[in-house]
Amino acid sequence: MAKPGRWWIPAALAVAVAAGGYYAWVRFGQATLPAGIVSGNGRIEAVEIDIATRIPGRVREILANEGDFVSAGQVLARIDTQQLEAQRRQAQAQIERATVGIETARSIVTQREAERAAAVAVVAQREAQLDAAERKLARTEQLVRSNTVSQQVADDDRASAQGARAAVNAARAQLAAAEAAIGAAKAQVIDARAAADAARAAVESITADIDDAELRSPRAGRVQYRVTQPGEVLASGGRVLNMVDLGDVYMTFFLPTAQAGRVALGSEVRIVLDAVPKYVIPANVSFVADVAQFTPKTVETEEERQKLMFRIKARIAPELLQRHITQVKTGLPGMAYLRLDPQVAWPSHLRDVLPR
Repeated sequence: MAKPGRWWIPAALAVAVAAGGYYAWVRFGQATLPAGIVSGNGRIEAVEIDIATRIPGRVREILANEGDFVSAGQVLARIDTQQLEAQRRQAQAQIERATVGIETARSIVTQREAERAAAVAVVAQREAQLDAAERKLARTEQLVRSNTVSQQVADDDRASAQGARAAVNAARAQLAAAEAAIGAAKAQVIDARAAADAARAAVESITADIDDAELRSPRAGRVQYRVTQPGEVLASGGRVLNMVDLGDVYMTFFLPTAQAGRVALGSEVRIVLDAVPKYVIPANVSFVADVAQFTPKTVETEEERQKLMFRIKARIAPELLQRHITQVKTGLPGMAYLRLDPQVAWPSHLRDVLPR
């Protein structure tokens, strides 16, 4: 009579044998694959993305946990921006100061233009006085030759003409000075505008830095792990989170030279994972390496060339991934079955695939 409490041992052995048989049938059924279909061991992979800082600073908060699904544009973490905000306020004050400087410089230009107009009027007045003095001197000199007036009168008129000529030169000098002052005032306007533009550019740059302090997800995916914790100080480019893009998932496997040379991009692939062998996942070849990954020390004979292994990448359709997004995991091992000849039918255990 069997001992009580031991009845479950034969049942467990039977279940283990059945499971092992089913796994072996799926796993090693490739030995009976028809010609035109090949297979290789592989592992599920996905595009990894590092969420990193563009600016140095202290991590204020992290809003995503390991395993969280995130959408494109979602804020995942924030860097402290107190210092940047103070710098932006300072730059905004410089804009206001530069704006006032522009108005002040414009007022000076207006004042200098008025001074130039007055200088032009003075020049015209002095030239008129000079013309009158020269005419009077000419008449006096004629009268002197006829002894109508004395030489003293002629000398006085000559002195008046010379004084008028000097007054004209002085007025013209004042006009030139006024024009130079206008040029200097306009240069001040340009300088004030440049200062305002520089301050605005500084505000835009600081604002961009503040915006970059919010670390957003570039794509939809899942957070794998945290690299840092709140309160830590990071340099530029410091990693905060690591995530995977679950819209770009593929299996990488290897084929020998004779088989890899016949693989065409877009060829159909069937993936069977060790964790869920009852599901057949459809995929398509998206990459074939042009350089062998496994190379013997010397490649001198045809037999050795056949040992060269080339990396193949089979990409799973994004729409299929989206439907099973919560079950998608990277790192799972399995088998990839590739159909080299489109005319060859899939074996019965590879025909029923997950619908896309």
